[in-house]
Amino acid sequence: MTLAIFDLDNTLISGDSDHLWGCFVCEQGLVDGTDFAARNEQFYEDYKAGALDIDAYLRFALSPLVGHSKEQLDAWHREFMATKIMPIMLPRAAELIDRHRQQGHELLIVTATNSFITGPIAHALGIDELLACEGEIVDGRYTGEPSGVPTYREGKVTRLHQWLQGRDTRLEGAWFYSDSHNDLPLLELVDNPVAVDPDDILLARARELGWPVISLR
Repeated sequence: MTLAIFDLDNTLISGDSDHLWGCFVCEQGLVDGTDFAARNEQFYEDYKAGALDIDAYLRFALSPLVGHSKEQLDAWHREFMATKIMPIMLPRAAELIDRHRQQGHELLIVTATNSFITGPIAHALGIDELLACEGEIVDGRYTGEPSGVPTYREGKVTRLHQWLQGRDTRLEGAWFYSDSHNDLPLLELVDNPVAVDPDDILLARARELGWPVISLR
């Protein structure tokens, strides 16, 4: 079965869900707003520059989840979806996903954002398979520690190979859509890389290699 892989942030949605979650928890008074907001902005700049310390960032991003019940976290996330995510959903992204679905392709999102944030977004997009950064859960609550290989840069390739083990799906003929130069390791792996509203570094690489460049905006 042919695999259609999608990055999420600034690819299938017109914003960064991780960054927006940081804004949301500040607005809701769930964290020390001034300090958290400044660190959120700095981590986002580091990501765009390709200089993100993923482990440090995950501990930061997971910290507002620590100690809260699943029911409370789910309630916050529903508000987050309504106020931050639904306004940045892209009709053309839905059309792209549907084109691959109609061709019988297996759909997969691979994102560096953690699965608490991205799981409901993937569901809203109609994609069941998701590889995302994971947070440790003990007795049903987040501890604030990362778990497993982060799906960031080369980690996306590692996690994808792990996911493919024991499946009928193969990488041959696979597609991958992304906006970010951080995803070059996976883009360079697949047969059909596509740059979507790309950053400047990815745009230059796509032009150099003759990859398709599209916009879903």
